[in-house]
Amino acid sequence: MEDKKNDLETRRLGVPRIPSPMTGRFIDESDHVVLDANPKHLESFFKEGKKPPMFEIAGPRGKIFFDPSKLKCGIVTCGGLCPGLNDVIRAIVMGLFYHYGVKIVFGFPYGFEGLAHKYAHEPVEFTPEMVKDIHQMGGTVLGSSRGPQDVSGMVDTLERMSIGILFTIGGDGTLNAAHAIAEEISRRNLKIGVIGVPKTIDNDISFTDMSFGFVTAVSEARTAIYSAHTEAQGARNGIGLVKLMGRESGFIAAFASISNGDVNFCLIPEMRFTMEAFLKSLQERLESRRHAVVVVGEGAGQDLIEATGDRDESGNIRFADIGLFLKERIQSYFKKNGMDVTLKYIDPSYTIRSMPANPYDSGFCLLLGHHAVHAGMAGKTDMVVSHWYNEFTHVPIPLAISKRKRIHPKSRLWSNVLSCTGQPKEMLEI
Repeated sequence: MEDKKNDLETRRLGVPRIPSPMTGRFIDESDHVVLDANPKHLESFFKEGKKPPMFEIAGPRGKIFFDPSKLKCGIVTCGGLCPGLNDVIRAIVMGLFYHYGVKIVFGFPYGFEGLAHKYAHEPVEFTPEMVKDIHQMGGTVLGSSRGPQDVSGMVDTLERMSIGILFTIGGDGTLNAAHAIAEEISRRNLKIGVIGVPKTIDNDISFTDMSFGFVTAVSEARTAIYSAHTEAQGARNGIGLVKLMGRESGFIAAFASISNGDVNFCLIPEMRFTMEAFLKSLQERLESRRHAVVVVGEGAGQDLIEATGDRDESGNIRFADIGLFLKERIQSYFKKNGMDVTLKYIDPSYTIRSMPANPYDSGFCLLLGHHAVHAGMAGKTDMVVSHWYNEFTHVPIPLAISKRKRIHPKSRLWSNVLSCTGQPKEMLEI
């Protein structure tokens, strides 16, 4: 396997020498998009006569690494559900069959469990006919799971089944495992590609503008916020409280608040707040307008609640329920202060993540799946398909998992949230 020369260069299994069966425009290996398009940052590179850091642009190559007539591929979906999972599966299967003529595509049930011998899950052999309508359904036809599996055993399965490309659809935990699989493959000097499609409804994977399912999540969150606003307006001193997904990154809460326009307080994991300041601001809102809508990301305010001390199957800390905590504290505060309030609490998390993808996400998923296929056929490995500055790109997995994407307190996005909600800056601790 060829080593990468820098952190942004994608690894390859070898030199592609087989003419692609596709027709049309091919992407040249020299086609790239800059990591940082800020003119001030680019200027320093130009002055020194150096090329700025760049990602490879995704797309079909004129030469491919694998012989389609002999290739077998595998697909896994891991972690929590997300709108668009079936769309990506469908796009990968259709792309392999119709773009390249690959006839054998296995789906491994229940995530990486499907590659572990001890579970004895029977692989599903996909055909275009089997997947033609799955994009109309939420969830994943393969099932999913969390938690680590023995890397050596998973590679044994791939080797035993003569799998040439493994497509992994999942978040940072999945990508960590995919990287470990790629490393074990490299140690064994095998020619098996590992291609990731980043799946995180929280939109928190680095070096990708947006992950699939996010637009659907924001759209569906608006429905919950609309209901909360209607309930709040319908009562004197009415409060609508909505908890949205977002363990460590508050993108869904932030974008849903901006897109709705009826949110008065947006609380996200990146911004600490004190209960005293929040409750005081909420009371002032009720005294002036007689109703309020509060949106909170699930990872917000964890420093205010007693930790659960538990971890899930993936090793993530199980967060205490900030929504129920806020509900109880708000009600206690106003009762103590002799102010009658009517609070309606809405948690649409599982409803949102199990929805089918909306038209935008569905199209986005199709392109992600097709670009994953193109990358795999060209012999790329240990990488994810990303979307960066309006281009689909290749991002090495180690870089994608190097840090979590979060909302910066001085970003334009957060400034827009503050402007739309009108919540006081003093309520938050930066």
